[in-house]
Amino acid sequence: MTLMGKKRAEDRARRHRRIRRRLSGTPEVPRLAVRRTSKHIYAQLVDDTAGKSLGFTSTLDPGIRGEVAGKSKTERSKLVGKRIAEIAKGAGIERVAFDRGGHIYHGRVRALAESAREAGLQF
Repeated sequence: MTLMGKKRAEDRARRHRRIRRRLSGTPEVPRLAVRRTSKHIYAQLVDDTAGKSLGFTSTLDPGIRGEVAGKSKTERSKLVGKRIAEIAKGAGIERVAFDRGGHIYHGRVRALAESAREAGLQF
């Protein structure tokens, strides 16, 4: 990893620690954790009190794998946001605490969040 890449990763980790200090998921209001890589985006509903995952999806999920083919990364993020909202609704979850994972609220992370809101999740 280059020096600049290492610095960027350290900065993201620092932001994530700062966010996680004040953000925690409960069974009623789980944490919607977002992880972004250069190719994929992942979303997970987490109950931190029990240490359990309540739902998970990503661009690698077989349920939406066919839909994401040939689309831009931002459009893929929108599909993941819509899918995680469907999973939450199926589990009886209306509200979530949004954990952007130290990523800037911009681009793909923002697209996922807005798509989840449009599908009915409240942050």
